[in-house]
Amino acid sequence: MEENRIPANRNVLCLFDVDGTLTLAREKIDPELDQFFQSLRRKVKIGVVGGSDYSKIAEQLGDGDEVIHKFDYVFAENGTVQYRDGKLISKQAIQNHLGEELLQDLINFCLRYMGLIRLPKKRGTFIEFRNGMINISPIGRSCTLEERIEFSEIDKVRNMFLRPAKRWWTSAPTSPLPLPFPTQRERIRERFVEALQQEFAGKGLRFTRGGLISFDVFPEGWDKRLCLDVLEGEGLDAIYFFGNETSPVRMSAFIAVLRRFQGLL
Repeated sequence: MEENRIPANRNVLCLFDVDGTLTLAREKIDPELDQFFQSLRRKVKIGVVGGSDYSKIAEQLGDGDEVIHKFDYVFAENGTVQYRDGKLISKQAIQNHLGEELLQDLINFCLRYMGLIRLPKKRGTFIEFRNGMINISPIGRSCTLEERIEFSEIDKVRNMFLRPAKRWWTSAPTSPLPLPFPTQRERIRERFVEALQQEFAGKGLRFTRGGLISFDVFPEGWDKRLCLDVLEGEGLDAIYFFGNETSPVRMSAFIAVLRRFQGLL
């Protein structure tokens, strides 16, 4: 990484995904890479956009609130929480957008569904409520790194196991749940998302898998394009996006396909 070869242009932004790009999932940034970015910042503007909440991004990319002073732009929770030049400029709340009734329907459905899943291990924090999304984790976000990796491998190669069938809802759902059974080799999170897509069709929700153990639920349009609300008005000559996933079904694709962005992947 020889930043001296990069011509200086502070009207260019290099925008980076966090997990899987700047760091391993939920791990801290490598000190050498951190130092490189501070050198790069003398040449161009730098920013980060991630799905995690601000506290997690801050923990991964520095100590305390260093991250908002190390990067020109910080977009947490897909850009629903926006920082520029060290200052909070905007924050949105999912509950205000969806309303309490739909929000509770969604949470209750997820709790019932996860109650049927049999995994080698389950821990805690299965539903994490954030400003711009709800994060769902069948194993629970409080699992260790080893348990996180174990779940990820299970998620890739075999399906979950269900308890014996019984009536498990207090009132019948609007449509039958497409639940997987042991004879099917289905992926855990994919099947979960399929069930949600069927149950909440037409409700204006998107479901996107990310990381090793979870997936996100958020309103239509509340993906990483939200950072454009700020960036389009900044008068930048070019924006280069760096992300580890740009397939059509992954969140980074929402930025990579925009003509305004130049994806260097």
